[in-house]
Parts: sequence; C-alpha cells; structure tokens
Amino acid sequence: MPTPVFLTVDTEFAWRHHAAKLGCDDIYARSLEPAGVGLSYQLAELAKHDLKACFFVDPMPALVYGLAPVRRMVETILAAGQEVQLHLHPNWTGARIGDGGAHHGRFQLFDYTLAEQIDLLVRATDLLVEAGAPKPIAFRAGSYAANDNTLTALATLGFSYDSSHNGSEAPHTSRISLPAQQIAPVRRDPNEGLIEVPVTVIEDKPGKIRTFQLCALSAGETYDALEHAAVSGHAVVTIVSHGFELANRSGTRANAVHVRRFQALCAMLAELRDVLPTQHFVDRPVLMLDRADTPLAPDHLRTRWRQAEQLWSNWVEERPRSRRR
Repeated sequence: MPTPVFLTVDTEFAWRHHAAKLGCDDIYARSLEPAGVGLSYQLAELAKHDLKACFFVDPMPALVYGLAPVRRMVETILAAGQEVQLHLHPNWTGARIGDGGAHHGRFQLFDYTLAEQIDLLVRATDLLVEAGAPKPIAFRAGSYAANDNTLTALATLGFSYDSSHNGSEAPHTSRISLPAQQIAPVRRDPNEGLIEVPVTVIEDKPGKIRTFQLCALSAGETYDALEHAAVSGHAVVTIVSHGFELANRSGTRANAVHVRRFQALCAMLAELRDVLPTQHFVDRPVLMLDRADTPLAPDHLRTRWRQAEQLWSNWVEERPRSRRR
C-alpha cells in the first residue's frame, strides 16, 4: 500500500518583520514572496512536478493589517490548485502597527484555556473563510504549541485533522501527550473524529530527533527518510516548510542551500509518486492508525554532511551580500 505524503507549508506573516516596524507591503514581501523564492515560486515548482501541498495559512494578522493580505495568500494558493488549511499564531491578538511588537497576545496556544482556544479557533476560522478559503478541516498550531486542550477544541469544532505534534519540539513547545517518536497518525478518542497526523521526524543521534523540515535536513537525509518510509510501509509522511524558508531570515535574498533542497525534494517526490503520493487533507486518504512506525535511524556520515551544509547556510547564505567577497 502506498504511503501518503503531506507536504505542508506554514504560510504566515513573520513576527520579526512586524517587530522591525516594517509596513504591511514589506512584511508581505519578506514573509510570503521573499527574493523571488516565496509562495509564487514554490507553487510553480509544485505545479511543474505535479505535486500536492497543504498550505496552513495564519489569518490572525488580519486583526492588525486587515483582511487584504490574507485574501491575497488564499487566492494565490487556491488559483494554483493547492489547498488552504488553518494555522494560528495567537500573539497577533492585541498587536499594534508600528510599536515594534511591544503589544501582543500570549505567543503559545497551550497558554490559553480550553474555552479561550475554542474562541481563538472560531475567530481564526471565520477570518480564513472570509478571506476566501473553504472551511478548514485540518489545523497546525503556530510553533507546534498545541496541547491536549487543543485537540479537544478542534474535535468540538468539527475538525478532522491536527498536525501539531512534533516530537523534536516536545515536551517544551509541542505539548500533546504523545511519545516524542510518534510519527504514525492516531485517533486520540474513539468517540471523536479528529485524527492527529504528527510531523515526521528522523533520529539525528541516538535519542535525539530532528524535524523533517527543509531547513533542517540535507537532500541526502530527505531521500533516506523517504526511502525508509516507503520500504517500511509507514502510514504517512508529514513534511514541514514555510513560505519564507527558501530565503535568508531578513527576506532579502535567496538561500541557495534551501532552494536546492526544495528543488531536490520536489524531484524526489515526483520520482517516488507511485509509492509516496502527495495528498491534500481534503482528499481524506485512508490512513493506517496507531502503527508503531519508527523514525529513520541515525547515520554519522549523513549527519556530518548536513552539518557542513548548515554551516555554509548560516555563515554564507544568511550573511548580507555586501559582506560577502
């Protein structure tokens, strides 16, 4: 049986650009369309390889900057034939334009009560739908900062999927009570329809795990993780990226390391589509639940190669061009 792949892209205004007092257009450019390798570029690459991706869109900046930028995100994604689901960074509640990020709500969703989380989810859903998206059925908490109350809130509101559990961020940020190495989907309560679809992780070193994310894994690690999932018959693979991830943190130029990784990932998924087909959550693929799937085991040489790539990315690709020789 093929292993479904959820290629997910968290799509949001980066708080750091708001805190830098940039205007709305500049925040959009640096968060969503940075240096020609943002949302439009990624959608074009996905189309070229005939791949499906889920874009988890955070509509909460509309509370500060109005609905227009969120509507632009949604329209761009839907026009490209991809799906929009719900993302939520609650710190945008209470934020104000031009104050350098001084005013904000609590940053982590798990810091809110169950009733408060339900209110936030209802508010975010309404904004996303008002921006032109279909009613969402899947959710990911900003920074993976969900807890068991989040799952209860989502089930109460009729969501079908959550994808907030990330073992590499547990238990400090990702607080859903599942094992850190849980990568197979689970239904937490037989009486609830909600399925938890964890983010895939690999074992970086014995006992230390790493997110299956573009900026976190080398192309070699990515291929090995995909091959491991296919050969082992995993229930699902869930990959994470961000709209701004192919550029440097300032959003001013492309990060060549990350661009090459994205191109390689698209090529791999196209090559392996018969055994690892990309899916939308609205496709509602049959998911094998409660499997004992295990992350890719560590490999010293593979890790060393990625560390060398990361060193180049951090010291060269992230530096301002004027400082490079």
